[in-house]
Amino acid sequence: MSNDENPNESVDSVNDSEESSNKAETSTEQASNVAGNLISKAMELKESNPKVFFGGIAGLVIVIVILMMSGGGGSKKSLPVTKAVDVAIGQTYALKGVNTYDPNATVRIVNIPGSIAAYDDTTEGAGDKCKNMIQGTRVKVLNSQVITGAKYAEIEIVDGECAGRKGWVVANNLN
Repeated sequence: MSNDENPNESVDSVNDSEESSNKAETSTEQASNVAGNLISKAMELKESNPKVFFGGIAGLVIVIVILMMSGGGGSKKSLPVTKAVDVAIGQTYALKGVNTYDPNATVRIVNIPGSIAAYDDTTEGAGDKCKNMIQGTRVKVLNSQVITGAKYAEIEIVDGECAGRKGWVVANNLN
């Protein structure tokens, strides 16, 4: 069937689109009217009974604060806990930097346990190559000690030109 045979078909589709746009406009007007009515009722309540108006706002704020502060008490922990490494005295381990994926990274060996974060290579023995050992160096554990929640191991280097030297490392660096 062609458009010449039924000329009313295109007129009907135009009328349908006009009706749907009119419905959208009326629903928008209704929504704005409802919002306007709510605002005017709230302002009337503010003028006629301000204690109830401001009390309602305070109650709403308290409910929001309680919802924000509550929760999170489940069994799921928010931060991962580092597993303490058990080292056996007399065992041989390999040094491994736990905070790096770089195979050329070094592991710091110090004279006093707990001084890992307090060293400065520019002032004390920067030329001592036995203080920063490459990963994979074999060491023997002589002693262990817990300082400020971190476990340290006293080690003796077994491999390389620094064999026989003693020092302390964080126990997590032993693999």
